[in-house]
Amino acid sequence: MTMEWTLAILLGVAVLLILLSFFRKERNSKYEQQIENMSISFMQEIYQLKKQIRTLELDAEIVAQHTPLATRSETQVQIMRDVLDLHKRGYSNEGIASETGLNTMEVDQVLAPFLDRPEEGKRVYTHG
Repeated sequence: MTMEWTLAILLGVAVLLILLSFFRKERNSKYEQQIENMSISFMQEIYQLKKQIRTLELDAEIVAQHTPLATRSETQVQIMRDVLDLHKRGYSNEGIASETGLNTMEVDQVLAPFLDRPEEGKRVYTHG
């Protein structure tokens, strides 16, 4: 008889523990969901900050080349940013033209102040 009671008590404890484990999982998954949402939110904010930093870097380079930003429209400045960004990422002038809708001559004009061309204007004369 005691063996039957022991088995019944153990069975009851096992059922109770199984029920408790389900409630614990729900609570943990709720916290995991909150952490995941916060993580996604932080990643979105970091992406936006990186995008803003990139824009500021491009603007600083444009200003460093003595291009008068104040006299240009926001659209013109954005085109300059896009062209300079694509150039820095290794796009060819033809690729930049197709991405921005400009022709290659316009791309060359936009990039001209930003390209270092030390060979221009220097000619080597050989005597003999």
